[in-house]
Parts: sequence; structure tokens; C-alpha cells
Amino acid sequence: MASIARFRSMNAYNSQKLYAAYQVQSRHFSTILNPDSSSPLSSKEKSRAALSLLKSEKNPERIIDICRAASLTPESHLDRVAFSLAISNLTELNYYEGIRNFVDELLKTRPDLNNEKFISNAIVYYGQAGLLNNAFQLFDKMPQLGVAQNAKSLNALLFSCMLAKNYDELKRVYLDFPGKYGVKPNVDTYNTVIKAFCESGSANSCYSVTAEMVRKKCKPNATTFGLMIAGFYKEEKFDEVGKVLEMMKRHEVPVGLGTYNIRIQSLCKLKKSMEAKALLDGIQSRGMKPNSVTYSHLIHGFCREGKLNDAKDLFKKMVNSGFKPESDCYFTLVYYLCKSGDFEAALDVCKKSMEKDWFPNFSTMKSLVEGLANSSKIDEAKELIEQMKNKFPKKADVWNEIEEKLPK
Repeated sequence: MASIARFRSMNAYNSQKLYAAYQVQSRHFSTILNPDSSSPLSSKEKSRAALSLLKSEKNPERIIDICRAASLTPESHLDRVAFSLAISNLTELNYYEGIRNFVDELLKTRPDLNNEKFISNAIVYYGQAGLLNNAFQLFDKMPQLGVAQNAKSLNALLFSCMLAKNYDELKRVYLDFPGKYGVKPNVDTYNTVIKAFCESGSANSCYSVTAEMVRKKCKPNATTFGLMIAGFYKEEKFDEVGKVLEMMKRHEVPVGLGTYNIRIQSLCKLKKSMEAKALLDGIQSRGMKPNSVTYSHLIHGFCREGKLNDAKDLFKKMVNSGFKPESDCYFTLVYYLCKSGDFEAALDVCKKSMEKDWFPNFSTMKSLVEGLANSSKIDEAKELIEQMKNKFPKKADVWNEIEEKLPK
């Protein structure tokens, strides 16, 4: 700890100078976020503006300039989303050197980011970009940056390996790094490893991880067993699901609604939605009440299997029971109803969604508009087009072209 303190003291002056220069640079870039106004934006307004711009920006240098202008910080959820989106965009553009240079720049010029939280996030960003060597290098040099390695940064490195889908490296980190770096794993460490094993089709390996947790006196939790259940369902090892449920009892972990929701979602992913519905009926008969997540999983499952009457009935029951569907539940129903040619029902659901200011994506709306027009519902189709033009004025020309091609 003394060496870390000396490091910070030796570099404080240079960091302050670099940060001052970065602030001047940020002010220079600030017009990117709000070119039409001379009044300064608040931090939250900067974050929102950056996120909006990043959704459509394809120029890699400009993506980085947007991040600079917003002075993003890991303390804000909105900023973390913006950072992640920027890294995804740069990765799609194969701008790997730009990612390396930008992260390095932030660590050198912003002392406010020389902390455990940002460095752990940066390790994850490297994994997201597939730059695993850089993730390892950053983890290794943390003490040089004045930050000690701990369970949080170890978990970030494991997650980075998982994002990069390098499960051999993840296993190496899990087995070797706690001893090598003197870091004590926590429940999140083990859960990350379990999640990775399940993703890679090795759910049986999770038993050895839970055994290790018990040896290290780290109590498995509902997340631990939920991940294992989802993994065994994915591999269609249904007997193992029963074994995990028994393990939960032995470890005195309650089998609550969260666990049943995982089972219902897993069955729906396997296109066994009727079995999932039977599971719901079973828990209801025992007095356990479902929530909006339960209904959403089943609605998605029924839609994917083309059982749209069941999906519509369940959606109606969900709303009548006082639950509030999320936007993706509306969007899924509209998409699949259009796909099946039930444009009248799709329009009804779409209207309810738009009342909440939730608009399905362009391709779904185009399908709905054209389907209505071809079903002799021209007025309804044109009304939707007007709403889309008002909501998204930048696409007004595109909607005008679509309207021109509708049956007269």
C-alpha cells in the first residue's frame, strides 16, 4: 500500500496537468454534442446526447470524439452504456488500434478514471472487442496505476474472457490467478465461471465449481443454481435439473419465483412452451404468484412457436391481472402477428404500445402498414404513417415513398 501511495504522489502533478489539458480538449469537442446551442449541457444531458449520436455514428474517429466530448465516467449507468456502445461500434469497424489508444489516453489524461471501477470496466471493454491480450496487460499493470488487484478486477477479467469466448483462458484465470495475485474469489467469481461453463456446453463442470465454493466456505446462492439450471436445460439434460433443485434444498437456498422463471424461459427456448405453461399452472396451484417476467417469457415462447392465440390470451390475462408488459413484449407480439397475417390484432397491440411512446422498429412498422393497406385498411395504414413521420421526422421521406406505393 505504501508503494501505491508513493506512486500516486509522484504522478499527481503530471496527472493534474494532463487532466487540465483533457478538460480543454473536452470543451473543444463539446460542440459535437450540441452544435446548435451556446448554453452548456449538464453531465446527464451530455451522456444522453452522446448515446443518441453513437447509435448511428460510423466514423471511428468521430465515435471517439463523441466519448471525449461527453467526459464519460463509470459512475453513471448511462455512461457505461455509452462506453459499451462505442466499443461495439469500433469493434464492428475493426478499429482495434483506436480502442487501445483511447483507453490508454483515458488512463493517462484522466486521474478521475485511475480507479478500480474504470479499470475493471476497461478490462471488460477489451474482452468485448476481442482484445484479450490487452485485458491481461491492463490487469497485470494495475499496481503501476496505483490500484491493487482484487476480486472485482479478477471477475472483470473472467467476464472479459467470456465475452471473447475464450473459455480456455477463463479456466486458466480461474485456476491460477487467485494464487498468483493473492486475490480471494467471491461468489461472483464462481458464478461467472459457472456461467461460462454453461455457455460453452460444459454444464457438468459446474459441480466441481460448487464443490470448490463449499471448500472455500463461499455459500452458493440462487444465481449459482439458476445459472446451472439454465445450462442443463440448454444441453437438454433434464435429469440434472432435478439434481440441482435437490442441491438447492441441501444448501438451504429457496426455490423461488426467480428459479421458476429461469425454468420457464429455458423451456420456451427449447420450444416447449406448453410444458412451460404447465409449470406455471403448477406453481399457481401451490399458491405462488407469477410476475410480468413469467408472462413475458411465455408470450415470447408461444410467439416463436406460432401459437399466437395462446400468446394473445396470455397477454390479455397479463394486462387484466395488473401487470405492465415491457416494450419488448409489445414489439414481439406485433412482429409475430404481422408475420402470421393477423394485421388487425397487430394494429391493436401496436396502438397500445405507441400510447406508451414505444414504437416497434422500422421493418415491423413497414410490414404492419403494408399488411393493413393490402387488407383494405388504407386509412389505418396512412394514420400509422403520419404517426411515424411525426415521431421520426428524419425518416419522413422514406415513409412518403412507402405511402406512394400503397394500393389506392
